[in-house]
Amino acid sequence: MVKYRALAIITKYWMPGEDYLEEIVRNIRGRVANGDFVVVSEKAIATALNNLVDESKIEPSANATFIVKFWIRIIWGYVLGHLCRFSLKLLQNLRNYPLEEGGRHKQVALQYAGFFQALMFGSEGGIDGSNLPYSYVSLPLKDAQRLAEKVRAEILSKLGKKVFVMISDTDKTYSFRNFHFTPRPKPMKGIYSLGGVITYVVGRFFRLKRRATPLAVAGCRMFPEQALQIAEFANRVRGSGAGRTVWDMAEKFGTGLTDVSWKMLKTVKHKPIIIVRRVQI
Repeated sequence: MVKYRALAIITKYWMPGEDYLEEIVRNIRGRVANGDFVVVSEKAIATALNNLVDESKIEPSANATFIVKFWIRIIWGYVLGHLCRFSLKLLQNLRNYPLEEGGRHKQVALQYAGFFQALMFGSEGGIDGSNLPYSYVSLPLKDAQRLAEKVRAEILSKLGKKVFVMISDTDKTYSFRNFHFTPRPKPMKGIYSLGGVITYVVGRFFRLKRRATPLAVAGCRMFPEQALQIAEFANRVRGSGAGRTVWDMAEKFGTGLTDVSWKMLKTVKHKPIIIVRRVQI
């Protein structure tokens, strides 16, 4: 029987322009062994690559405003949220979804992810504002597999360690027996991106098994089930940093939704890298 053991690597907050390859190698030196899985957060890499959008510069369209006023506040706040068994706190946040900031966010979702993804209440197409300051959101990586291969090659070159590299996202993949699907785009091969709000609601309503989503694996061929186990294990060990949502983040720092600063985020323990090791028992 195989089980896993994990080591969370605490690093500084990766700012835009950060050399994430150097950060990974420096922080796992002396800690990683051949055959380990090095699981890296998509958000951390996206931030380092400056794959960000400043929503304060976005002008919301009529469609974006309609989505906020009707779809988010009413449909999510009073119907879909109940079907998905959201907490009362989250339902209240949705019913009071901010018009101005929310309209800008939905406009970004429409532009970068499309209409059906914009109907999600959050993390539309992998777009995420948690653990980012002010009005910034990160966009999903378009080339996660290439980046995973790049990280693996750098570790082999600098440390001489043959590891497997995974890039993962907190957005959930749902499983029905051996069929795995997710609302977010571009998961690893074997997980199906069905896209949009219906996938999310179905997964939540039927209480299907849900786990963090592996986007790419470099160094080996892996069945989706094993990749999902490792991604979820790493996700639980990593935690949520400054908060799972922008509401949680603002509450943690006692600020408005768009008032969290880079300085505030640097005070939080960040764990963008998790080393996962197989243990035979």
